[in-house]
Amino acid sequence: MRNAFRWFQRAMSGFSPIIALLGLVPGLLGGMGAAAPVLAQQGPAIRIPVFVDPERRIERRTGPRLASIRFLTEDDYPPFNFLGADGQLQGFNVDLARAICAELEVQCTIQPRRWDLLLPAVEANQGDAVIASHRIDADLRQRFEVSLPVYRVPARFAGHKEGAVAFTDIRALQGKSIAVVGGSRHEAYLNALFPAVRIERFESTDRALEAMRRRQVDLAFGDAIAIAFWLNGSESLGCCAFIGGAYAESRFFGEGAGIVMRKGNATLRQAIDDALTRMSRDGRFARLYLKHFPVPFY
Repeated sequence: MRNAFRWFQRAMSGFSPIIALLGLVPGLLGGMGAAAPVLAQQGPAIRIPVFVDPERRIERRTGPRLASIRFLTEDDYPPFNFLGADGQLQGFNVDLARAICAELEVQCTIQPRRWDLLLPAVEANQGDAVIASHRIDADLRQRFEVSLPVYRVPARFAGHKEGAVAFTDIRALQGKSIAVVGGSRHEAYLNALFPAVRIERFESTDRALEAMRRRQVDLAFGDAIAIAFWLNGSESLGCCAFIGGAYAESRFFGEGAGIVMRKGNATLRQAIDDALTRMSRDGRFARLYLKHFPVPFY
């Protein structure tokens, strides 16, 4: 599970008010938009996160066209970017990079680098853009051009499929025991927004989820991607599911992850943002999301 939790070091930060967020779901605070698009299918409806402003105008392509984009990523962070059995790069970020190039009608290369060498490589013009789940924060924006978020990681509750807890509002959770990683932003969120719950602290997400599976607590609360991996894996024994909606309060859980380019390369940033906007509006982003996250975390 090591790789499943490495996102936490990358995708947590403050929220920039310049970027509007759609894809709001029940439980998401802040009143920043409408409900998330819902994909119709057999079984429960799936909410698709969208991170573009619906009112954002896309300028016509003018001036010199991009000839190519040299993407850089790493190869040890599944399901976002990793080497497949055939030795080729795969993952959500890899497919998204290729889709961006296809939308912009440019040649595309995607080369792996060690994580700590990615940003120095783009600064040294060894690549044009890094797509490797870098967290968006003020420091990154000061040093680089940064795209719209390509994903955000909300927090969610999980519990037994046939458990006593079916709703996650303040009243329903009063007095309930919640497993959470001690000292985490998730614990801070519970303390701030759910003061009437009984918090049970654990040293890791694995231990918190195991306590919930064993019914030592009523629910677990934590990062939705890590929980989705656990729910879809063998360790859960098929016991459990997400309960209630997603919580994406940026003050606690960050703005998300973006594509990073050299400072001053506003032309490329604008082109990538336009591509992300088009792909979000016509459903291509949703298809990539569902391909790589079989248990959707929103």
